[in-house]
Amino acid sequence: MNEAALHSWVVWGLIVASPIVVLVLLFVKAPYGRHAESGWGPTLGARASWIVMESPTVLVFAAVFALGARRAELVPLLLLGIWQFHYVRRAFVFPFLIRPSGKRTAWVVVGSALLFNSLNAYVNARWISHLGGYDAGWLLDPRFLAGVALFAFGWGLNVHSDRTLIALRRPGETGYEIPYGGGYRYVTSPNYLGEILEWTGWALLTWSLAGLSFALFTTANLAPRALTNHRWYREKFDDYPKERKVLFPFVW
Repeated sequence: MNEAALHSWVVWGLIVASPIVVLVLLFVKAPYGRHAESGWGPTLGARASWIVMESPTVLVFAAVFALGARRAELVPLLLLGIWQFHYVRRAFVFPFLIRPSGKRTAWVVVGSALLFNSLNAYVNARWISHLGGYDAGWLLDPRFLAGVALFAFGWGLNVHSDRTLIALRRPGETGYEIPYGGGYRYVTSPNYLGEILEWTGWALLTWSLAGLSFALFTTANLAPRALTNHRWYREKFDDYPKERKVLFPFVW
């Protein structure tokens, strides 16, 4: 099997796995964050687990990209910058911004995230730096411009929503409060919506199956999590805003 065929198999594997992930997560709460619970085996501290889980998105992506035949071309380099713009912060800055809650993450979650992030980094980096082809004219293509705009909007929503959550917990506090403002006026998990929009934008601006597989898998992973969070807030807070949707404003 040549590499192009292998790459295709991995991409389609992620696409096919997406609806399976939705079904599983509708019935099984991933045991991390506010939903952490015992009985899932060995655990790792929240900050360390985050760095371990997310590091392949930066390191594997960069290593695979560096091996690509098109690694020195303008468009692939810009795509590399867009990807790393999100993930350097996500993997190595964000974990030091969150306030410790004492929660721990099961290694089964860490291992699952490591596997997905490594595969995802491979298929996307290999596509943009080797298997795909983008000339300089792609930078003026409406798909690229629309994708960049969507990515930028999603990034801003994600970061602003995360900052809102972080600001709720003062030093030494470990409890939870209802977030307000920004995307929280409309949905319970605007941070998740921001990520979905980012990677939908990535799929558009790369116009690739690799990008599409990432957008689909991200949605499959985060939509059930958003529903779980929504139910948790409604159970915990009697005054939780009744008009607030789960993930998509005015819809669900």
